[in-house]
Amino acid sequence: MTGDELIELEHENWIAYLTGVVRCERQAGVTRDGGVVAIVTGLPFDWFNQVLIERREATPAAALDGVDRARARRVPFVVRLREGVDDRFIPTLIEAGLEPGKPATSTPGMVAFPIDPDALVRHATPELEIRRVTDAAGIDVHRRVVAAGFGSDPAVARGTACTDLLDRPECVVYVGYADGTPVTSGLGWRSGRTIGVYSIATMEPARRRGYGAAMAARVMADGVAAGCDVAALQASDLGRPIYERLGFRTVVRYAAYAEPILQA
Repeated sequence: MTGDELIELEHENWIAYLTGVVRCERQAGVTRDGGVVAIVTGLPFDWFNQVLIERREATPAAALDGVDRARARRVPFVVRLREGVDDRFIPTLIEAGLEPGKPATSTPGMVAFPIDPDALVRHATPELEIRRVTDAAGIDVHRRVVAAGFGSDPAVARGTACTDLLDRPECVVYVGYADGTPVTSGLGWRSGRTIGVYSIATMEPARRRGYGAAMAARVMADGVAAGCDVAALQASDLGRPIYERLGFRTVVRYAAYAEPILQA
């Protein structure tokens, strides 16, 4: 598989995940027009308030329309462009008054292909019991672990994890328990041949024990069992070395563009 094909699969999966989970937030707005997708929820995390170029045939006019739709909601948002893929939109965004973020705001899109089954086995942790979430009580535990593990506003977890997800065959939600205590979480989102690895969060007291890697490996293994042969995710600086040990490599980076006030 070519590098360009892997970039497309990663991008497709991220958009499928984003547009899928925000349905848990009643105020969410997802619009698609001219090859551009605008996702605006008002939740305090820019992943869920962003504009992305969804298809290569997108035009600068469509990108501006996406920016206008996001601005109309009057909430902070970002536009993310794939470096080397969406560069033709940079002048349009600058002319619209957006500014590029600092290098630290760049997001790596990572892919594991082929998925190495031996790596998944190596990262299993016997003392961690990973349970698939099947009911509202499990969703509530997942939300608590995500909020605590990421140190994020609980509104983000509430707005992107709900029982509706349990009815979607492409989505699987997990919680990992150590000695009966929930310590880590994860979410898998399938799109075609790709399993997306999301919401890998570990409570601070339980870190450095391999639980995050074990959770990611479980998400990937279940994806393989469902027919996927590609895994994708967007990593933080903290998580990237963990994912590299699971066979992921960066195939693309996303540069962020936002209103000047957000760059201060």
